[in-house]
Amino acid sequence: MTWRTRLDLLLLLSLTVVRALPRSSQDIEEGSSIAQRFAQLQEDKFKAIAMVMFAQYVQGGSLGKVLKAAEDVTAFARSCAAGTKDNPECLKPLDRIFLDAACQQQDLPKLSECCAEKDPARHDCFLSLKNSSRGFTSPFDSPNAEAACQNYSQHPQPARAHFIYQVSRQHPFLYAPTVLAAAARYEEMLKSCCTGAGASPAGPEECLGRQAPKVVKPLKEDVLRQEHTCGILEKFGERTLQALKLAQISQKLPRADFGSVSKLVLGVTAMHKACCRGATLDCMSAREEILRYVCSHRDILASKTQQCCEKPLLQRAECILAADNDDRPAGLSPHIREFIEDKGICQQFAQEKDKHLARFLYEYSRRHPEFSAQMLLRVGKGYEELLTECCRSGAPENCCSRGEEELKKHIYETESVMKASCDIYKEKGDYYFQNELLLSFTKKMPQLTSAELIEFTKQMTTIGSKCCQLSQDKLLPCAEESLDLVLGEICRRHLRDPINPGVCHCCSSSYSFRRPCLGKLEMDESFEPLPLTPELFPFHEDLCTSQEEMLQHRKQEMLINLIKYKPRISQAQLASLSAAFATMREQCCGQPSPQACFQTQGPELIKRSEKLLSA
Repeated sequence: MTWRTRLDLLLLLSLTVVRALPRSSQDIEEGSSIAQRFAQLQEDKFKAIAMVMFAQYVQGGSLGKVLKAAEDVTAFARSCAAGTKDNPECLKPLDRIFLDAACQQQDLPKLSECCAEKDPARHDCFLSLKNSSRGFTSPFDSPNAEAACQNYSQHPQPARAHFIYQVSRQHPFLYAPTVLAAAARYEEMLKSCCTGAGASPAGPEECLGRQAPKVVKPLKEDVLRQEHTCGILEKFGERTLQALKLAQISQKLPRADFGSVSKLVLGVTAMHKACCRGATLDCMSAREEILRYVCSHRDILASKTQQCCEKPLLQRAECILAADNDDRPAGLSPHIREFIEDKGICQQFAQEKDKHLARFLYEYSRRHPEFSAQMLLRVGKGYEELLTECCRSGAPENCCSRGEEELKKHIYETESVMKASCDIYKEKGDYYFQNELLLSFTKKMPQLTSAELIEFTKQMTTIGSKCCQLSQDKLLPCAEESLDLVLGEICRRHLRDPINPGVCHCCSSSYSFRRPCLGKLEMDESFEPLPLTPELFPFHEDLCTSQEEMLQHRKQEMLINLIKYKPRISQAQLASLSAAFATMREQCCGQPSPQACFQTQGPELIKRSEKLLSA
């Protein structure tokens, strides 16, 4: 059995056996009318959600137009909730009401073609206009601290509205409650820094600078997770996403039976399809239905969601996702030998292949919270290959028993890779560990810019600092699942602007084998090394800076250029050049005019380096 072949896990769960959760806002009776939605959310949250929707659907609209549309639809919802519920207009589907309001806005020529269509073509037209490309909209323009605090003290609501508007139009596919959660953190930051006791004696500027990451970091992480999931769905299809969610949900809810987990898998997949398509209301409704299902079946699904289910509806999802895996049932056996030793296994595999593989993945995942979801999918693929080989006529009698040895070997290899990486991290620390990664990834992907290579390897270094301190049973899920997000970002970068054939193969052939595939890439032989020019190694007096982070960044840029110039550089050559550079820097930075020294010594160092590298 080959464990590194292409993943094509056939786990599309049978809809005739498992009834999926409702898939869209139109499938859900409760809370589907605008009056019910208004009563459920209350006016402030309803208006905020409306703002998110209009900013996402009409990205070219000004803040004023978005606010006007949100106020109009909120006023209409208020009237429907107040006593005109039987008005036919109040019974229209929510999507239609929101798009009617958008189409009433003036001076938005791109929407005129969409507004001339009839639903559902009108809705599809609106969705097609959503653009999440970087640079399509201006980034959130945060005013200086003094202006931000003055505006907030005088107009707190407009400051929040401006944040919602900017974030929503930048991220037109982002889940609406995620935007509202970020807006709440932003408002709390302004309140604390501008008027509260948390304001720094040094003034609001220092306070805002210190607290801004608490607003920006979670938002960036949510955006990255959504882009990652949508990238899997787009590149590898619904079946792979279902397999991934089956593994993840089985790990999180090990007490849940196969039927309940299967329902959740289908519901979660349908939700992601709606969210990735940009159908905001369908996305919200599908997510809320999943939350209702989990919270109404806590006795059989999860015991650790009690506090989450008591939170307001818009806050439950974040809480449940952050909750620990539920405890495994006390009587759950550590092995599932019936999937190997049962004499009727081949008959089951032949008759109900998809369901049989899904049951195997469910049973294996709920027993192994110490494995990453990606590794569980590789185990599932290995099991499929094992049965395909052993169930054919003429296969040896003990064929299936060989699978356990292959599985142990793969687990050992994966754990060894992670342990070796953590050993290097613990030995070298952040900066030198990142340099090791830069050396490796510049050889694998020399087409990436210095900024990209530094950013991707910085993210990987952060993973090392977070995961390598964990116990062995938590290391693998932390490391591989976090790394999967970074590799997904690299692969999406490859889709926008192809990197090289090796990266193309790893990003396209298999989702679950993407990490080991990229890990085994070596030097890109197709890359034409950069010519040696004075611009390649600029030596300036900024190398004498006392700011360690800035100096490290400049040194890493030169390291990248050195590898792009000489991809086959040896460790001995690299060590020699590093020592020569350190000597030159120390000498020049001690001179009255460092720049004059660098202009003299820099070319000399390049000549010696060229001679050393040509040897």
